[in-house]
Amino acid sequence: MQMQSANGSDHMSSRTARMTQRARSGHSHKKPEPQGRRGKLKFLPFVLVAVAVVAAIGFVVVPRFLGAGHEGKTVEAGKTVTVNIPEGSGGSAIAQKLYDAGVISDKEAFATEVKRQEADSKLKSGTYVFVTGGDVAEVVSRLVTGPNSNKGTVTVAEGLTVKKTAKVVSESLGISTEDFLAQAKASNYSAQYAFLANAQNDSLEGFLYPTKYDFGSEKNVTADTVIKAMLDKYQSEVASLDFASAEATIKSQYGVTMSDYDIIKLASIIEREAISEDDRGKVASVFYNRLKAGMPLQSDATMSYVTGGEVTADDLKTQSPYNTYLNKGLPPTPICTPSLASIKAALAPDTTDYMYFLIIEKGDYSNHTFSTTYEDHQKAIEKAKADQAG
Repeated sequence: MQMQSANGSDHMSSRTARMTQRARSGHSHKKPEPQGRRGKLKFLPFVLVAVAVVAAIGFVVVPRFLGAGHEGKTVEAGKTVTVNIPEGSGGSAIAQKLYDAGVISDKEAFATEVKRQEADSKLKSGTYVFVTGGDVAEVVSRLVTGPNSNKGTVTVAEGLTVKKTAKVVSESLGISTEDFLAQAKASNYSAQYAFLANAQNDSLEGFLYPTKYDFGSEKNVTADTVIKAMLDKYQSEVASLDFASAEATIKSQYGVTMSDYDIIKLASIIEREAISEDDRGKVASVFYNRLKAGMPLQSDATMSYVTGGEVTADDLKTQSPYNTYLNKGLPPTPICTPSLASIKAALAPDTTDYMYFLIIEKGDYSNHTFSTTYEDHQKAIEKAKADQAG
């Protein structure tokens, strides 16, 4: 349904030096079709690298195009490095410095994440200590927070998992990831926060609200302090949203019964799948239309939650509760913390007949193509390939 680079990498995709496309296809309720919802396309006006077709299960991996020398490099993860970002540095210069230091392995993925977090004008200069091979979302979040992030503030980006939030908190506040994760259990907070009553797997996934937190005036900030602040923020932000009315409307329109927890699950998938702010509602409508038709969601993002990064064709054949290619319906838990915009999209999707979507990214420009039929979706993919080849 969508074209972009890695998703909704815990998905991050690329928006600068090269255009990346991610194609997703799925079952049609009208006739049988390939089950693979998404293959990957990486484009530059260069050379076709590979075409993989796994015909035995009907999954099609769309061709991948790469420009010579533009592949993400392999870095040795886990090394501590110091990176100085001079004042006035632009996004490309910052990406290059991080790339050279091994902090990131893909400059495009960094650029895409900067845009996704709307951080273009928020990246701060200064001297940073990073760990090589880190998650690009965490790196951008750290650059937004600034080099003095250890002075009591932490910025949690939209779309982070609990594990990645733990790393951001550790880097910013000095609380160990182990302590944070040990404390970040739904059972520790369900008595205080009613919205956690149905949380599965003892998980706080989806509820550690993404924003900037300032603990500068507090002493002895602990994991519990931080988690409570995040849960309090979630509670206050969603307080004005009418979940019950929205769920009744969804039931009437789509024949789908959604709980409050289900809404957050779907919102987290929307967060990882949608890039354009304006198209969240359309992306939500695609997923609701697929649920209504009894089709699997076929979201790579849910399997990326399991793999922690890129999703391969083999991953999509691996049974997991989070494999929405093999299992219909929603995953057991949210897959990240969604933005308020994604929650609103899950509560009030656009009214469409769309069953597929395609995202084409080129530099700072992105556009979406939504399709009602599988045939139109394939035409959109072929047109995108032809346009890029031209």
